Amino acid sequence: MCLIVLAWRPGHAQPLLLAANRDEFYERPSQPLAEWPDMPGVFAGRDLQAGGTWLGIGPGGRFAALTNIRDPNQAQGLHSRGELPTAFLGGNLNAEAFLQQLSEQRRHYSGFNLLLGDHHQLWHFNSRTGRATALAEGVHGLSNADLDTPWPKLQRAKTALHQCLDTAQPQTLLTLLSDPTQAADEHLPQTGIGLTGERLLSSVFIASATYGTRASSALIVNADGSRLLAERSFGPHGRYLGEVALEC
Repeated sequence: MCLIVLAWRPGHAQPLLLAANRDEFYERPSQPLAEWPDMPGVFAGRDLQAGGTWLGIGPGGRFAALTNIRDPNQAQGLHSRGELPTAFLGGNLNAEAFLQQLSEQRRHYSGFNLLLGDHHQLWHFNSRTGRATALAEGVHGLSNADLDTPWPKLQRAKTALHQCLDTAQPQTLLTLLSDPTQAADEHLPQTGIGLTGERLLSSVFIASATYGTRASSALIVNADGSRLLAERSFGPHGRYLGEVALEC
């Protein structure tokens, strides 16, 4: 994923609301949201090049999502980052224990943020700091920096989520992910990819001929443990390809 906004509200009728965009090169093969035949009970999209995922849910209320850290000068990891959500969703460790183990192995991967949790807890891990943090109640966001780094696209998405907290439905969350507004040049982050690249990546929804938002995902977790997960898929220039909705 390249953008995630979420409302974490323990004790609420909807403890977790989450909206996320996966941005990737269109030529990279992937599979839309579905149950994985080789991992029963895991529902996620799948990267067919490396075999992992960017966001998914699993047995026992498990949830996992990933964003990359944008740094063109970073060393390439030996392993695919997409294997991390996959390992948690199909494993037995709780989020805290999983992240304790990962802290020692994080340098095998290019820079990443990882969100892990279940019905009772939600954790964030940043590979640069090696720090695992239990999220406090509230609205949070991740893009390609650290948690709640105030990039314009993340601020826009968090504001939109605040405005629909009381009326959240999967379609509402998917709609806020479709914002194509690019940030003014003076507000762009400087991550080493040049002005043209910063402009392109500054919108919530990204569209171009070769790279852009491939999937928009909405997750609603209810207090009774039921979960609604929806995903829209897109091709070059933001062309709509289809939608999947699941109730677990």
